[in-house]
Amino acid sequence: MTGKVCFITGSNRGIGRAMVEAFARGGASIIAHARKKNDAFEADMRSLAETYGVSITPVYFDMTDTEAMKAVFKAFYQNKTRIDILINNAGVAHGGLFSMTPVSKIKEVFEINLFSAMVLTQLVLKIMTRQKSGCIINLGSIAGLDLKPGNSAYGVSKAALMAWTRTLASEVAQHGIRVNAIAPGLTDTGMAAQMEEKAGREMVESSAMKRLAKPEEIAKAALFLASDDASFINGQVIRVDGGSA
Repeated sequence: MTGKVCFITGSNRGIGRAMVEAFARGGASIIAHARKKNDAFEADMRSLAETYGVSITPVYFDMTDTEAMKAVFKAFYQNKTRIDILINNAGVAHGGLFSMTPVSKIKEVFEINLFSAMVLTQLVLKIMTRQKSGCIINLGSIAGLDLKPGNSAYGVSKAALMAWTRTLASEVAQHGIRVNAIAPGLTDTGMAAQMEEKAGREMVESSAMKRLAKPEEIAKAALFLASDDASFINGQVIRVDGGSA
């Protein structure tokens, strides 16, 4: 990864934070996105940069604020910033039966989990297309593959994200850009802690390995997909779920 520049959304905790460390350890420079400026986040990014001898640049915008997102990219375009890898990691969780979930809430979840990633990706593609190279990794979920009760918002938004992954991959391969998705199982993050206890327990029990994934395990899958070892992997959804039933 040495010499590569990786843009990671939702970098301040959980899987996103693990992605930053994994790619920094691999020698990549990082553009680390968070929603709001935070001293602790900036200190953490400086520490990782010093530890691994790479550049880590924090950027801030709400994923639903298209104008703020465009302002960040206007500076990138002006400075001819290179982006080799985009990881669409930022997202929100939601659980609840469809009959009890306002459609407005479903739209809100889709806005963050799908549409904001689409907007960001269009902005990044202006850079990658010019470079004639790039790698995009979308963070899906096994909830979007298995689609069990209570997943009309989160699960269906992730299903749409993963379907879009395949469509986008077929469009941009001609420009030397690969697009894949990772579908993690339940992972040991703050998002998992928000789950209803019974539902979380059932997901762990459905895994052949009978445990939560570690954020670092998801990050390592992304590191592989972004590497030259995955140069002919395109338009795929890779489950990282411990062998869920």
